[in-house]
Order: sequence, then structure tokens, then C-alpha cells
Amino acid sequence: MIPGLDGLRAIAFLIVFFFHTRNLPFGWLGVQLFFVLSGFLITDILLHMKEQLPRRAFFIKFYGRRFLRIFPLYYFYLALLAALIFLVPMLDLTGLKAEISSKFLNQIWVAVFYVYDFFHASSFFVRSRFFVHLWSLSVEEQFYLIWPLLIFLTPRGKLKQLCFSAIGLGFVFRLAITFIYRAQLFPYLLSDPQQAVNVIPFSHLDAFAFGAYISRFEISRPRLQLLALTIITPALGLLTDFISKGTMSASLGYDLPMTGLYKEVWGYTLWNYLFAVLIYCVARTNFLTSILESPPLRYLGKISYGLYVYHYGVIAIMVALFKTYGLDYSLRSFQMFIAAMSATLIVASLSFYLLEKPIINLKDKFFRVAVTN
Repeated sequence: MIPGLDGLRAIAFLIVFFFHTRNLPFGWLGVQLFFVLSGFLITDILLHMKEQLPRRAFFIKFYGRRFLRIFPLYYFYLALLAALIFLVPMLDLTGLKAEISSKFLNQIWVAVFYVYDFFHASSFFVRSRFFVHLWSLSVEEQFYLIWPLLIFLTPRGKLKQLCFSAIGLGFVFRLAITFIYRAQLFPYLLSDPQQAVNVIPFSHLDAFAFGAYISRFEISRPRLQLLALTIITPALGLLTDFISKGTMSASLGYDLPMTGLYKEVWGYTLWNYLFAVLIYCVARTNFLTSILESPPLRYLGKISYGLYVYHYGVIAIMVALFKTYGLDYSLRSFQMFIAAMSATLIVASLSFYLLEKPIINLKDKFFRVAVTN
């Protein structure tokens, strides 16, 4: 593993967690960082495998390794939710029964088939903390289905064109999705075009493609670019907020969903490129690696998949517990934050050592390749 990348995974999770506990208005951008990082790592792995393996082995070993890394934890989490249906009446926690029973049957099947992102973009969507964050895992899984085929079919000399095409298509798709939803061409679509843009997988092609690009190609003056982007990106967000709304928000101008002057179209491009430059700086120039390689961040990065899968469900349970026992259940409260973070860390750690790690170790037994992830 490249030094610093586990630390970046940890940062991505932490800012998402701060967002879901309402302590960081722009923390949803951690998901974009995850997407760009996935594009970077997966493309590097695929290109190495393409050089080493024939077609059949290329696909079998890639998907076999992904299956062992992703599916067991994901479906274990869904199984826990199914078990919770039967436990909730016995636990008698305030508000939890309605949260589980009224939404579970409507949402479990879309989660099982990794199409929660499309469900989220439809008029049938109803928010549930136990499920809503799974849209991003659906996007990732759909990327894993398509990208290996594109990498395998693309000649080595055409990789740059593939990346540029995907980057351009991400922008074009967001623009098209915005117009389709605003025109209300289909009655079963979500009424909020900006939210739809956020969850539909085609919107994030450029996130993965930016990551793919930096896995093989150089960026000129990356640290200078990172400094400029760190200033320009929030400045543009705040300026367009002021022009379109007359106010400037604590979200740096990038609320979820993004609104104002078609920010839902171009805003993702800016942030995805900023994160690509950040990853490039860490991976190629050792930027901030002394911090990112600290033991706490490395550990959080190592178990970040479990942290992400479990965290929102844990938050929902903590809110119910605090309500039941008359405690301050405000998500922004210090005690709620500490309780939810501690519980998430414990659950994810147990999951990693008892479930994930033994299964991850099977990757090299059944689908061994020279590169690992």
C-alpha cells in the first residue's frame, strides 16, 4: 500500500461521519474523496493485472478478489438489519420500531441488488439512516462492473483518452440529468434534480476517471495546483451562493444537494479534481505522509470500509437509545458524537478481525496475483 493512502481513507470517513452527525456541513464530500481514491487504486491494480494475466484469469481474479473484499461485510450488515426487525419489539427503543419496520421491506431488495442509488433517485425513495448511505456503495459496485472491461479493452496508448472521455461524460451526464429531472419527463423520478445528480452513478464518472488518470499520468506542479484549488474551489462556492441566494453558508457554498447557478453540474468537477491532486501529492510527493501515516489514522483507514457500512445504522440506534433514556439526542451534542463514534469503532473493529480479515486472507489462496489491495 502506498504510504498515506490509509490515512486519506480515514480522513474521508471522518468527514462523512462529522457530516452525518451534523457537525460538518460539507462533510458529504468525503464520499467524493472515496470515489476518486477508488479510481486511483483500482485502475492501478487492473493495469498490473492486465500486464500479467490472460483474459479469463484477469476477470476471474479481479472479480473474485472484489467479491471477497466487499460482499461478505455488506451482506452481513443487511443480515443484521433483518435480525433487528425481530429484536426491536423486545428492545422497545423509542422511534426505532417505526424506522425499521415501515422502511425495511421497501428498501432491502434494492440494497441486496446494489441498485440503491437508482432507488434513491426515484419518487419511491424514503430516507432511512439504516440504508441511505448504501447508495455510494452501489455506485462503487457498478463502477467495478464496468471499469475492468473498459481497461481490458483499451489499448495501453489510449488510456489517457479513456480517462478524458470519462471525465467529460461525467460533466455531460450531470447536465443531462439536471435537465431531465427539471423537465419532469418521467413521473417516477425524484422531484429534486440536485439530489438526483448526487446519487445517480453516471454523475460520478469523472471522480473515478480523475483517480484513474493520476494512477498513470503526471500532474504539473501538483502542490501549487493543490494550494490554488484549495483557495479557488470554496471561493467559487461562496461567491455563487451569494449571487444566487444572497447568503454564504458554512458549507463553503457546497450544500448537499448543491444548488445555484448549476453548481450541481460543475461543482463536482472542481472537487473531484481537487481530490485527485491531493491524492497525487500524497502518493507521488509524500505530501502530509508524516501525519497520514500516524498509527490512529492508519488503523481507521484499514477498517474504513466497516466504519462506513456500520456508522449510520449505529447513529440511528444511538439516537433511539438516547431518546429512550431521556438523554440529549441532538446529533450535534458532544455526548452523542462520542457515543456514536465509539460504538462505530468497536463494531467495525470486531467486524474487521472476526469477519473481514479471515475472508480477505482467502484472496491470495483462491485468486492470487502479484498486486494486492
